[in-house]
Amino acid sequence: MERVTLRIPKQQIEEVEQMVETGKFPNRSEAIRSAVREMLSEHDGETEGRRTNERSWAKV
Repeated sequence: MERVTLRIPKQQIEEVEQMVETGKFPNRSEAIRSAVREMLSEHDGETEGRRTNERSWAKV
């Protein structure tokens, strides 16, 4: 596994921490890995007619 460093807004990290505290995920890393897997799964399921520069997951 590779280590990746990223910056995430404090509010989003707090929400991830809340999911960890409530037991939804064992730790922040697993929560973020899960989000990446979901994003990749959505990307794989996109229709061929969609333009490649449209990314629904990039919305803030």
